[in-house]
Amino acid sequence: MEHAKPLPNYLVQRYHGWKATTYEQNQSWYRHLGTEGQHPRAMIISCCDSRVHVTSIFGADQGEFFIHRNIANLVPPYQPDGNQHGTSAAVEYAVTALKVAHVVVLGHSQCGGVQGCIDMCKGNAPALEAKDSFVGRWMDVLRPGYEAVADVPEGPEQARALEKLSVLVSLENLMTFPFVKERVESGELSLHGLWHNIAEGGLEAYDQDTKEFAQV
Repeated sequence: MEHAKPLPNYLVQRYHGWKATTYEQNQSWYRHLGTEGQHPRAMIISCCDSRVHVTSIFGADQGEFFIHRNIANLVPPYQPDGNQHGTSAAVEYAVTALKVAHVVVLGHSQCGGVQGCIDMCKGNAPALEAKDSFVGRWMDVLRPGYEAVADVPEGPEQARALEKLSVLVSLENLMTFPFVKERVESGELSLHGLWHNIAEGGLEAYDQDTKEFAQV
């Protein structure tokens, strides 16, 4: 591969700092992880956004969560068409191989992907409408849900409503996977929807009874 370059110096320095401190102080734990494999109890599906730091939010150690990140924390519907499906593959592995007990979909404030979906639905994002836009075609998963928030005042309020709806769309789509549906109905797996307010450090969970998100 001709285009691979040396790691930036600041990342090299950070690695050596980690190796000399965190790793050095927890060698037995890392060796346990390296020899015993992973046994996470939960899968977290979150956004790629660099401000969303799942392990920090929950104070988790390595090995606790099976984490999958994508644009706007979306799960597409079950579609066994023989094509390549990264998110669906991660869900399949977590549920059928790792047998996690929980799948958590974590949305967040100021999500650029969700805003892109809003812009597309309003006709303000021609670049995302192009067939060769990977982001645009991915946001098509959420696009039908825009109708549910179309009457919400434009701006931050509408964006927040669609951010939370993205979580619910993903939860509904998870139930289209036969192996997810089977384990949920047998009580072996539970699904959870969360929304994280980055600026305030808030975390809201969806309540099936009230049909609302409430502060944890």
